[in-house]
Amino acid sequence: MNLLNCIEAQAARLSEAGVSFGHGTAVAFDEAAWLALWALGLPLDQLDEHEAQELSAEQQARIGELIEQRIATRKPAAYLTREAWLQGVPFYVDERAIVPRSFIAELIADASIDSWLSGQTTEVLDLCTGNGSLAVLAAMAWPEVQVDGLDLSAEALEVARINVDKHGLQARIRLIQGDGLAPAIAAGRRYDLILCNPPYVNSQAMSALPAEYRAEPELALAGGTDGMDFIRRLLADAPAVLKPHGVLLLEIGNERPFFEAAFPELEAAWMETSSGADQVLLITEESLNMNANKNNNQGPATS
Repeated sequence: MNLLNCIEAQAARLSEAGVSFGHGTAVAFDEAAWLALWALGLPLDQLDEHEAQELSAEQQARIGELIEQRIATRKPAAYLTREAWLQGVPFYVDERAIVPRSFIAELIADASIDSWLSGQTTEVLDLCTGNGSLAVLAAMAWPEVQVDGLDLSAEALEVARINVDKHGLQARIRLIQGDGLAPAIAAGRRYDLILCNPPYVNSQAMSALPAEYRAEPELALAGGTDGMDFIRRLLADAPAVLKPHGVLLLEIGNERPFFEAAFPELEAAWMETSSGADQVLLITEESLNMNANKNNNQGPATS
């Protein structure tokens, strides 16, 4: 059996077992190819070059065992391989942090954010940094900036430390543990750009998540009844840590209706990604302050 035939057979097993995707792949064939290539120690982007390779019985068994583990545990493939790729960059990951898959990575890589920045951009914050992947990508994309990676989870920051060290960015990425923007406010830090892929899954969606997503830290996913609990605090606090003309790039997944219901007067630019223009938005420091002033002027509700 050659590699392509093996992948097709293993993809059929994944489909029959009803596993869920979304942690780097979207279909059974791509997931089976990822695991098969990894099991054989082959580059994950070189299937075409190796698809006709004949496999020994031992190699077929190695792939089959990994696929069986994927089916039995329902863990995302990245937790089994301890590796995830984002925009062609490899990252270490394990169960202490969610599997990196943010669409913000696309916007960093294709320079969509650059026109919102300036020559004076020097300080970037990756809030809810998780395994540190966005902090690393930002440091790679903008060699002149310093990046802070901030997360509530000390365990996630242990994973982020592995990735910062892996890519040799210790001098340019500082990792900070704390709740929301509180550490930045307490330290008087100000940023030109805040990147944030926060917990935003609403409670109804959380209850329906497949096992693969429940294998990830709930802290990094659950956003409360409407998914906006963390985001409400973020938008209230962000003006205190954004420099004049700074911007916030925020990912909200499939929660745009909840976001617009929660912040009906907030001006935002919706960014185009491979998943459309509903998942990531950009908010300027000016818009955040205008929104805060409107809310303050309205005062408390009266009966």
